[in-house]
Amino acid sequence: MTHAAVTGWGKCLPPAVLTNADLAQFLETSDEWIGTRTGIRERRISHVGLDELALVASRRALAAADLDAGELELIVFGTTSFQDQAPNQASGLQLQLGARRAAAMDVNTACTSFMYAWSTANALIRTGVVRNALVVGGEVISRFVDWRNRNVAVLFGDGCAAIVLQASEQQTGLLGERLGCDVDGRGALIIEGMGARYADFERRLGVTNWIFDGPEIFKRAVGGMTQASVEVLARHGFKPQDIDLVVPHQANQRIIEALAKRLDVPMERVMMNVQRYGNMSAGTVPVALVEALEEARVRPGALLLLPAFGAGLTWSAHLLRWGTRVTPLRSVEVELPASPHSALQLVQALIRAREAATG
Repeated sequence: MTHAAVTGWGKCLPPAVLTNADLAQFLETSDEWIGTRTGIRERRISHVGLDELALVASRRALAAADLDAGELELIVFGTTSFQDQAPNQASGLQLQLGARRAAAMDVNTACTSFMYAWSTANALIRTGVVRNALVVGGEVISRFVDWRNRNVAVLFGDGCAAIVLQASEQQTGLLGERLGCDVDGRGALIIEGMGARYADFERRLGVTNWIFDGPEIFKRAVGGMTQASVEVLARHGFKPQDIDLVVPHQANQRIIEALAKRLDVPMERVMMNVQRYGNMSAGTVPVALVEALEEARVRPGALLLLPAFGAGLTWSAHLLRWGTRVTPLRSVEVELPASPHSALQLVQALIRAREAATG
């Protein structure tokens, strides 16, 4: 039986850091208010487009797998904050990498986009359609955030990560997944201004209004991720205590803690970096996974659980058996250009542009 092993991984975080103290300069908030409610202390704001973040993360992942981009057969890009929808984001990355043999597609299920993209690539490898794939999850969501809305502005940040999957006869990679959507909660998170509905002269495309029902999202997110996790574990004969590490979607510290409590998994077996990056939407799980590897929290043969949720309200849980290798085969010297502005300056420029567009 063919499996899809994770053989490479890489991340790319913008260098500009937006702290809670920075947010307090233009919002009625404080570090204490944000920290106690979300666990977030800072987040990254990108001075470059999503394509540049993805290119750096992907080159690092390919180097870790020691795979040439010309050998890639598939690129699946999970994101909500596309630079272009036609042509798609994945084909732009394909061109930059020089992966001319690859098929290229995007997946958008909001914050679960990377997880659904992973399921897509995994299925195509296991059924023999392709032998390898690059799976990317990332966002430059700062361009779409309503920075005057305190309930939203404190939560989100930019970032990207990628993994390489390759066909293997070893039982490694995804053992199974549970995907779903709590459609009754769809109205709890809507970004007005992203989509053809808003492509007119009166409601300018890209000028957003966020409908964000925090308590409802909290309740449904914890419920959806718990249900998905319990079901995928039971389907494959495991219990929560068998999990070596949980790598959840990083939206809010309280959500992560509530999920761990429901699964009866101690927090020392939960990967959490939401305090450093906030909610990077589709970028959260892959960045957390890469950092878990960098911090030596993933051992050879480890059993990992990756629960996530997103607008829709989509939810998922992926059960992953790690392979024997936890270090890159090689590295590559590739970095983003330095940011000419601080994160606060970048956000202030976004606020001015929004105000100019809305009159």
